[in-house]
Amino acid sequence: MAYKVSVVSLGCPKNQVDAEAILAYLLKDGFELSVVEAEADAIIINTCGFIEDAKKEAIENILECAAYKKEGKLKALIVTGCLAERYKDDITEEIPEVDLVVGIGSNKDIAELTKQAIEGNAQNSYGEKEELDLNAERLLGGYPFSAYIKISDGCNNCCTYCAIPKIRGKLRSRRIEDIVKEAETLADKGVTELIVVAQDTTAYGEDLYGKPMLAELLKKLCEIDKLHWIRTLYTYPEKITDELLDTIASEQKLVHYLDIPLQHADGEVLRKMNRKGDRVSLTKLIERIRNKIPDITIRTTFITGFPGETEQQFCTLHEFIKEIRFDRLGCFTYSAEEDTAAALFENQVDEQTKQNRAELIMEDQMLIAAEKNEEKIGTVQEVLIEGWDDYIKCYFGRSRADAPEIDGKVFFTSDMPLVIGDYVFVQINDCLEYDLLGEKTNEPT
Repeated sequence: MAYKVSVVSLGCPKNQVDAEAILAYLLKDGFELSVVEAEADAIIINTCGFIEDAKKEAIENILECAAYKKEGKLKALIVTGCLAERYKDDITEEIPEVDLVVGIGSNKDIAELTKQAIEGNAQNSYGEKEELDLNAERLLGGYPFSAYIKISDGCNNCCTYCAIPKIRGKLRSRRIEDIVKEAETLADKGVTELIVVAQDTTAYGEDLYGKPMLAELLKKLCEIDKLHWIRTLYTYPEKITDELLDTIASEQKLVHYLDIPLQHADGEVLRKMNRKGDRVSLTKLIERIRNKIPDITIRTTFITGFPGETEQQFCTLHEFIKEIRFDRLGCFTYSAEEDTAAALFENQVDEQTKQNRAELIMEDQMLIAAEKNEEKIGTVQEVLIEGWDDYIKCYFGRSRADAPEIDGKVFFTSDMPLVIGDYVFVQINDCLEYDLLGEKTNEPT
């Protein structure tokens, strides 16, 4: 009788890709995969350990799953992912409910390690970070028509607030031919939307080819017939070249969407973050992007309360955001992380000030987002159908301007049954702060 195992994945899309590889390892080794955690012999939690909130979420999930040792048939609780890589043996020492900790470099052995843990022979395992197989087979865990593809792991940027280089190691890019092969496999399985991810997608290829190769990679991906949309996340501002913008503008399958984590707009704060630029250079960058691709959707993230951030520096950021009017924006309070340079900086900002500043930004952004949505009333948007909402009796999906999970939805009616995963055109008739409302229509001529 096969052991049943349940996999819980937390954190970012890059972590989801790793979790899908774990699912494939388990299935190949004869495990029965279960979405019902109470029925599992083992639960594997693929954790995020990027910031304090992510660590808290991981620990809460660990403790919730540990309850199945009393309530269900659970014999082994296993932790992998960034938290496991970052804290290693500390996890089993401080959270005795955890039976096994598996570092990311040992993911390839997770099936055998899980079997041993179920049978009472658990032994923590930490392979070298570089042993994480970036070309491993995956079992998709989300929608069958939309998938992430991770083009590299690790990061060389060394931002002073970020622990990712210590957790994931240096930049390690995949070969173009390997990425294209995986994308073709995904397309053959029914994936029509491909979402390109990495710690820094714009650094892709620097280690392998001696120069950034994202634009070249995207052109190759656009040659795959069955793909309909390709979007790119995690592009760094100083590495957004004219070649990349021209590629996005000219390739029909590349949605006009860029995710650019700017983090701040004050030059001095950015220098302390080990980031480049200032308000002037970033304003010019956004102008350059919008001039080349007028209908571009720009998403960004910012950090408030970085050590030493003065009221004036925050005002620089706040005014920059109101001036630029980003289409999508997330704001996070600074989290002092162990083993990062910024955690040792003087003039740490108090939590209340950080929170107040973030709330001011998000209040303004909600108004900006609502105004931008109002501008779309009367337009026709292409929408990928994700499902049916039985409560409000309509379909929902995403437009080209919406990345999964982080952006808004399009809710729409139709006078005929539709197929989940298809692309349709929707006339926008109304909006909410972040979502659009409409009805299916014909393709615009």
